[in-house]
Amino acid sequence: MTTTAIEALQADRDALLRICENLSGDDWAAPSGCAGWSVQDVVGHVGALFWLVVDPSVLPDAAGLPTERAQDVYVEERRSWSTERVVEDYRSVSIKAIGQMAELSTQDFEVPLGDLGTYHVSLLPNAFSFDHFTHIRADLFSPRGPLTTEPPPADQLRLDPALDWIAAALPQQNSEVTEELGGAVDLVVEGPAARTISVGSGDTVAEVRSDGLAFVRWITQRGTWEDLGVKASGPEGLLTTARRFHVF
Repeated sequence: MTTTAIEALQADRDALLRICENLSGDDWAAPSGCAGWSVQDVVGHVGALFWLVVDPSVLPDAAGLPTERAQDVYVEERRSWSTERVVEDYRSVSIKAIGQMAELSTQDFEVPLGDLGTYHVSLLPNAFSFDHFTHIRADLFSPRGPLTTEPPPADQLRLDPALDWIAAALPQQNSEVTEELGGAVDLVVEGPAARTISVGSGDTVAEVRSDGLAFVRWITQRGTWEDLGVKASGPEGLLTTARRFHVF
């Protein structure tokens, strides 16, 4: 799984650099699918994340802040940067970080990631692969993002590690929601990287079915079941609760 995550991360890293090469000034400044963030902010964000692996001391102090607020702090610091600086920072730090994560993945220890949860170190590349997968396809490209060209593929190479992260993160990040279910629900992913992620306890009484890209979008609260063609069956109350799942 780790090797696949490293390969997926490298593939999306290369894809993002190709995307950046073709962006106009208007593209860089356009609002992304992340509320309050431009396209440039999204690229700055993924670069800042890599610095958390390579050398967190270069980032502004965000100690004690929830993860999503900490990302805002990192992005705010980079808003004065030129697009050239943002891209070069991403290009250089990503190579270093991916290499370090490949080495770390052979070790055996747990990594506390604040409100994201605590994970075996081998899942760290999956977290970064998931972040790239989501931001590129759901935040940079239409319908949520401003870019209208063809996005990188949502194939098995990229989906497998992203879905592995979701499967590991969902119980930790949604413990209160899960307790409200009153049964188990199967989240069924069809197509590339097909799998079933069971959430809750007891008998399975509901099913939520979609393709992988739609699943990533709704589980990150970037689209509704209706808009994404999700098919659900089971008790209405349980399904209403399941709609609140949110992985980041």
